[in-house]
Amino acid sequence: MEHTPPATWLTTAAGAAGQQGTGNLLRVVLVVMIVGCALTAWFLLRGYRHKDD
Repeated sequence: MEHTPPATWLTTAAGAAGQQGTGNLLRVVLVVMIVGCALTAWFLLRGYRHKDD
């Protein structure tokens, strides 16, 4: 098993992340935004229910 210094691993990981671009970040931001909007709409609209007793 070969030992690599942490600095080498870090620069390799940073280089690989740079090659992927912003696609994964954009997906995460969109999913969080959609879920957040859905939860906000649910929270705001739940007060408008009419109770027909």
